[in-house]
Amino acid sequence: MTSAKVAAAEIEAALARQRVMMTIGQLQDRLNPRRLALNASRDVADVSSAALTAGVDTVRRNPGSAAGAAAVAGLFFARHRIVGLFRRGR
Repeated sequence: MTSAKVAAAEIEAALARQRVMMTIGQLQDRLNPRRLALNASRDVADVSSAALTAGVDTVRRNPGSAAGAAAVAGLFFARHRIVGLFRRGR
């Protein structure tokens, strides 16, 4: 090999090494636990916002069904108190 070819190969190797080091730096940045937690919290916030918007749209389209579902949920959560009222009455 001539010295020009060796010099070109050394330059090419140095450029390749630099690209690898940049890639490793980017990976370290992406895999930073703080960044991962921040991205996860943003994703959860985006999904919950979309779910909330869909829920509000559904209630606006079907207010009677939503009121019925709320009543059933209220009765379910108060079932022990309701049963207690009927037992005390005897």
